[in-house]
Amino acid sequence: MNPNSPPCRFSPERALELGRQTLEIEAAAVDALKNRINGNFARAVEAILSSQGRVIVSGMGKSGHVARKIAATMASTGTPAYFVHPAEASHGDLGMITRQDVLLALSNSGESEELLNILPAVKRQGARLIAMTGNPQSTLAREADIHLDAGVTQEACPHNLAPTASTTAALALGDALAVALLDARGFGPEDFALSHPGGSLGRRLLTHVRDVMRNLERIPAIAPATPTTDAIVAMSRGGLGLVAIVDPAGRVLGIFTDGDLRRAFEQRIDLRQGEIGAVMHTAPHTIAPERLAVEAVEMMERLRINALLVTDAESRLIGALNMHDLFTAKVI
Repeated sequence: MNPNSPPCRFSPERALELGRQTLEIEAAAVDALKNRINGNFARAVEAILSSQGRVIVSGMGKSGHVARKIAATMASTGTPAYFVHPAEASHGDLGMITRQDVLLALSNSGESEELLNILPAVKRQGARLIAMTGNPQSTLAREADIHLDAGVTQEACPHNLAPTASTTAALALGDALAVALLDARGFGPEDFALSHPGGSLGRRLLTHVRDVMRNLERIPAIAPATPTTDAIVAMSRGGLGLVAIVDPAGRVLGIFTDGDLRRAFEQRIDLRQGEIGAVMHTAPHTIAPERLAVEAVEMMERLRINALLVTDAESRLIGALNMHDLFTAKVI
């Protein structure tokens, strides 16, 4: 601890007051941006869409941290983008920027020396420049092809010094750009999942029923004339909690589950005699193999069932899955 540090004067009431005040100031700063979503914003979106290159996002200090996040958000939502540190750009990284690129430069003051130093080289390259600043009269704003005003009336810092509301506003404006771009590109959930294959979203949106179902060889499938006792044995050995009843062509005629078995016992139905066709559940719920696994989850939860048969377009049995299979695949 620094011996010259001022003594701690923690007050719970003061902490709560400042916490709420910070949120109010930052919320007001973001809300004020709505009036600045104007022609310049549309021009910025159009410039990025028409670019044959990438979006290079740059900024110093706290603006640099925001710039990194904006680049990451754009990259994951269909707009190729990456962060270039302005100081490093002056020492060779300018070679990453081509005339096909768009440079999105962030600086609250608009006078960041490191950014201003690279402007002549960027302009000489022929790259478009979009500036996001808190000062429309700043050097960076004046030199930009397009200026986005992210100014705030005050920082949330009690001394009005630490970048707080200004960084929140810049981050929100960057998100607004990314969202407008993804919509214009027709970027959908499956596209998003392709750039997030390792996460839960990727598993949910890229996993199809055919990827997790048990194949035909692992499913107890019998004829309707099979004795009920034999069908129960087959269901037990299958480990799926069901037996499928099919015709000679493999088309599904019905299903008998462990739930049906319990209900039969509760109703004191004698299953020692007769054929499974007499007690099977006709017209069972099925799903196609090309459907998403999350759709199978939704169907099971809605119908309150634990397993589904998988059939092709001609209602032929090709697989089955239950909730345990979906848990194992981490779909749920």
